[in-house]
Amino acid sequence: MASISCCALACIVLFYVSVPVSAHVEFSEKVTDNPADKLVAELNSNRTARKGSSALFNNPGLACIALQYIKAYGGDCDSVGGKNAKKPPDAEIAETFAPNCGVEVSSLAPFTGRLLGCQSKYIQPKQAFSDILVTNDKALEIVHNSNHSEVGAGVSGADGGGPYFWCVLFSNGKGNSSFAFEGGVAKSTRPGCYSGANDDCSGSYSFFRHPRLWPILVGAFIVMSYASLV
Repeated sequence: MASISCCALACIVLFYVSVPVSAHVEFSEKVTDNPADKLVAELNSNRTARKGSSALFNNPGLACIALQYIKAYGGDCDSVGGKNAKKPPDAEIAETFAPNCGVEVSSLAPFTGRLLGCQSKYIQPKQAFSDILVTNDKALEIVHNSNHSEVGAGVSGADGGGPYFWCVLFSNGKGNSSFAFEGGVAKSTRPGCYSGANDDCSGSYSFFRHPRLWPILVGAFIVMSYASLV
């Protein structure tokens, strides 16, 4: 009887797990499932909706620099805005950020704008664009600045969870030659993700966005452990 009950319980738990997990796998396998890419798509959509503004080139090298820019804050949200706002020294771009990304220092181009935001909970890229990054006229002017020719976005949480940082960097460089990767190959800089790299972001990042999977998997583990004892 115990074996039958255990088996039935295991089937129930495994059936319950199979529904969200299968959907999660389908969601994660799409290359477009990258919040940084979605952020750039939202930005370009906003630009092209206004007469005279065109879509910007999504440069993965610039985007990787944006992710390094985030990491320089060490998870400190308080340093992003307000009276305690800080930003990494410009020297770090060539000395630290570019080497970490595998970007050739000689290919670096000037930044023409920056958007940076942080909050404790993860939200969808479209909402992050409107509610965190572009909340006033000054930010909107940055988005539509005619000096931009390319853009790169980085998204990352601290230690696999919140707070979550969103960074967009703009440049007037040439997409085919600026922020070029050494050997032409994008370098992985986990954790976090950046736009333009044909990357669906890290599995751990997606997993922490679905915290309800934790109790389900723990429950399945308990059932299987119990089954092994009877």
